[in-house]
Amino acid sequence: MTFEEFAQAQLPAVLAFATALTGQRTTAEDLAQEALIRAHARWDSIRRLDRPDLYFRKMVLNEFLSWRRRAWRLVPADQRNLGIRTAPDHAAGYAEHAAMLAEIAKLPRRQRAVVVLRYYEDRTDAEIGELLGCAPGSVRAYASRALAALRVELRQTSVDPPAFADKLEGDL
Repeated sequence: MTFEEFAQAQLPAVLAFATALTGQRTTAEDLAQEALIRAHARWDSIRRLDRPDLYFRKMVLNEFLSWRRRAWRLVPADQRNLGIRTAPDHAAGYAEHAAMLAEIAKLPRRQRAVVVLRYYEDRTDAEIGELLGCAPGSVRAYASRALAALRVELRQTSVDPPAFADKLEGDL
């Protein structure tokens, strides 16, 4: 498989994964582009792996986790402070999805990565631990803290919590 074929096949799923991690489509595109650039340079060794797609996702995840150390790449865009108003989406499903991503975006990076990998990618604790380079017990601790933080935030900010709040109640 050529790099172009691989990139074309993997890009839609990787962009969705990166968007769930970052909470912003444009940042996700930058993240995926950085990972693609690095993968292209090492394609000869990557294509020989049993699961190049999993390796590439690990590259995207590592890039996301390391962006904190490269803050010069990010321009803070807190829409509340800029006075930018977005048009509300009239579809309840999209509004709930946006609310969920906004709450997840407030979590620390490792907790956010665990939530996305567990609930969006449907990965096991062992797989998540392998991707993050930590023990499955640490994954469960990150998930527990993330879900507790999401519950507290939902109780404080919302009179009528979104439907996904019910799903969080049964996870701990």
